[in-house]
Amino acid sequence: MIKKWLSSTIDNSGLVIFRILLGLLIMAEGFGAILLGWVEAVFVKSKFTFNFIGFDFLQFLHGEKMYSYFFVMGILGLLIALGLFYRFAMIVFTIMWTAVYLIQKESYNNHYYFLILISIIMVFLPANGKLSIDAKLFPKIKQTKIPRWMPYLLIFQLAILYFYAAIAKLYPDWLDGTFSKILLNGITQRQFLLEIFNQKWFLLFYAYAGILFDLLIMPALLWKKTRKLAIIASFGFHLFNAYSLKIGIFPFLALSFIVLLYDSIPLKFLKNEQEILTNKNFNAKLFVVFFVPFFIVQIILPLRHHFIKGDVLFTEEGHRLAWRMMLRERKGILSIKIVDKNTGVIRYHNFASELTPKQIKILSNSPDFIWQYCQKLKKEAKKPISIFVECSVSINRRPYYKLIDEKTDMATAKFDYFGHNDWILLQDLN
Repeated sequence: MIKKWLSSTIDNSGLVIFRILLGLLIMAEGFGAILLGWVEAVFVKSKFTFNFIGFDFLQFLHGEKMYSYFFVMGILGLLIALGLFYRFAMIVFTIMWTAVYLIQKESYNNHYYFLILISIIMVFLPANGKLSIDAKLFPKIKQTKIPRWMPYLLIFQLAILYFYAAIAKLYPDWLDGTFSKILLNGITQRQFLLEIFNQKWFLLFYAYAGILFDLLIMPALLWKKTRKLAIIASFGFHLFNAYSLKIGIFPFLALSFIVLLYDSIPLKFLKNEQEILTNKNFNAKLFVVFFVPFFIVQIILPLRHHFIKGDVLFTEEGHRLAWRMMLRERKGILSIKIVDKNTGVIRYHNFASELTPKQIKILSNSPDFIWQYCQKLKKEAKKPISIFVECSVSINRRPYYKLIDEKTDMATAKFDYFGHNDWILLQDLN
């Protein structure tokens, strides 16, 4: 029954419009990063970036050339929207955006990761079947129908995000409104709003509304009887986040998914072409071979922190790639002691002299940043050294707890990306 429903053909207008919206948002992301100073702050004013561990070879993506890099991505967004050389533009953008994501963690955002996943899926979908320059130049690719399961690949990816975002909120500081208060008080200085935001009833409403929205929005959008109400709720939720949290294109990207929910789009200009069925020559086995493992990984990755010793809220181990969005506030105090192995001379390293304010803030409370920076210091040292770190972290304005084992020589410490690192201390936050 479900297999038959998914394999049935539907009008491809939703996927086509989604392609156009996605292209415009990619264009806005590329050009906006330049115009709003993001490229300058992250890649030009910094001496280096903190890449994902193992991707040091991407450090060449730095400096003023990144203006051109993001300009090219903006152009690729335009090509995607126009449907001109769509497949090529989608592949190149996916590679370029993934590289941007991997080269810098100081501006880490789950939504950047989400855009990678959506772009990967879009590479495989015939989203240029109509309303595209490609369809004009190459009539053989024209089509008005696609299998229903194609847009549902995208919908399923969004559902994974929402589901894990809801589950991640099920911890004490979210459930009692503690973090809601921290978050809301940080987005405005207007007194009348602060008076509302500090009311206990409002903090609890905000906290539980966030959980319910993430948990129920996809079923509500998929069910026709609740779809209109869910669309209204989506606009309210995402536009509020776009205004208050300043999280880039994601709110608008999430709203773009609404067009994928309709089997047909009631717009006359999309109906003026002769009906052309989907290309029967596509390799269904290829989709199965690629997308089954793809989604298995997407389902497993957010669970990994449950199998790593310690509280992810404190250790950060398993935090990334798990849709743990806007969940906590971290503040850290850090000092780095360097010991000359030959002479025994001790000095404290002034890391603030070579880092941007944002890098300093994140370095002071993030174990993987600290490990990476210590490896950098070891590599740059002209003589054998030991490195010892004193670091304490406050979570959601609790007292400070020690994060790093001060007796561990970080110059020789190893990093385990998928397991617990013994040099990260375990603390009970309750």
